[in-house]
Amino acid sequence: MSKRYCLTLDLKDDPALIAEYKRYHERIWPEITKSIKDAGVENLEIYLYGTRLFMIMEVNASFSFERKADADRNNPKVQEWENLMWKFQKPLRGVRPGEKWLLMDQIFKLEN
Repeated sequence: MSKRYCLTLDLKDDPALIAEYKRYHERIWPEITKSIKDAGVENLEIYLYGTRLFMIMEVNASFSFERKADADRNNPKVQEWENLMWKFQKPLRGVRPGEKWLLMDQIFKLEN
């Protein structure tokens, strides 16, 4: 059984930086894809509207935000990617220092 998480983050309001960010996501480094899949993420999509990013993650039972964060901290290639991405991203209001993607609360779901 999979679970879905939705997260959000903003990009800096700079068309050239946004275009560059999109180009990086057209060719994500294989080490990043591997780290995502190894964490139990089965599907991941990112959408962009203006400067607002919206991520949908579908994960399996082995996934944990804590384990993913620990694995990322110990993976030099993931750290390199995250540091590079921070060039384009900006924190949302009210986040703790270094915090990026914020988990969103589901407020509605259409039922059958």
